[in-house]
Amino acid sequence: MNSPGQALRTALEEGESPSLLCVQQEELAGLDAGDAVFRQVQFRRCRFTDCDFSAAAFYDCVFESCAFTGCRFAVSFWKGTALRDCKAQGGDFRRARFKDCVLDHLRLPYANFTEALWERCALTDCDLTESTCQELKVVKTTLTAANFTGTVLFRALLKGIDLSGCTLDGITLSASCQELRGAKIHAVQAALVARILGIEIAD
Repeated sequence: MNSPGQALRTALEEGESPSLLCVQQEELAGLDAGDAVFRQVQFRRCRFTDCDFSAAAFYDCVFESCAFTGCRFAVSFWKGTALRDCKAQGGDFRRARFKDCVLDHLRLPYANFTEALWERCALTDCDLTESTCQELKVVKTTLTAANFTGTVLFRALLKGIDLSGCTLDGITLSASCQELRGAKIHAVQAALVARILGIEIAD
């Protein structure tokens, strides 16, 4: 009988949609999962290396305590999926769409979310240090203790988003700081924005 990991590989090789699998403590390298559709698949304590998930779709899936190295998720689609305690340093999430997802305690430094979408998501304690979030759209999403230190937020859409509990040190914005219009920020963060605009705050 095939293990869940073997069943996953077989499904991908045969062009089928992996579903109702629980893959645990697997070393998964070089997976070609571009355009694949995952339904109710659970990955726990797995390590992914040089895997291609470009244009893949994840419905009601779970990723828990997983690590991704050199993996690609460009133009991927995530719906009702939970990612908890995972690492994807430098991950490629360009134009990826996340809807109704839970992103909890993720380590995503240097990741690329250019033109991506977070809609009706909940991000908690996520490290996005030095990431690229240019033209990222954030809609009806809660951000709790997210670290955007050094993040490129140029032309990001953040209207209506509460950023007051996030770290915004050294972020890159447009000259007018239009990205923060309609967003909620803390008084201390407002001083940082003022410095970006060249405004001196009197003591």
